Amino acid sequence: MSPIIGVIASSISGRLWEPQGAYDALATVTVPSGGVASITFAGIPNDYKHLQIRGLCGTTTNASINMYYNSDTTAGNYAYHRVVGDGSGVSSAAGTSLPRILDLSGNSTFFYASVIDVLDYASTSKNKTARALQGYDTNGGPPTSQVTLASELWLSTAAVNSVQLTPASGNFVQHTQFTLYGVR
Repeated sequence: MSPIIGVIASSISGRLWEPQGAYDALATVTVPSGGVASITFAGIPNDYKHLQIRGLCGTTTNASINMYYNSDTTAGNYAYHRVVGDGSGVSSAAGTSLPRILDLSGNSTFFYASVIDVLDYASTSKNKTARALQGYDTNGGPPTSQVTLASELWLSTAAVNSVQLTPASGNFVQHTQFTLYGVR
């Protein structure tokens, strides 16, 4: 039986299937000299399962980063949770009326690496949830290194068509970069 399968398989030319990428890069923003107050991804298509935002980020202050959807800056429409570890201890925070997704509260000198997942962003039957993992390492120097796991809730069933990232105070510094991906 196996020689027949080999003969059939060897007579097929081309591919039986075309590989598909799991992530499609949709847009990248790199902050120029002088910095910017916010970064917005607009016109997001609704044909993906989830969105992912990957970034290297620095601010002029050690501010948290707020994430708004569809230009909704109404504070009461958001809530967040986060857990922070720095090698010597763990802390946590939670809040309503705040769209916090990233926490840069430990350091305004180093860039943070972050990955944010916006889950089921195109759904119109449930509120939107985002989760984020971020951190930085100072290679042994002060301040200590830090890792944060966070989540954000947007109390809206609207499909997400734009995402805005804004420091709670100050600006994003030059070379900050965020890339938006569609996740199949």
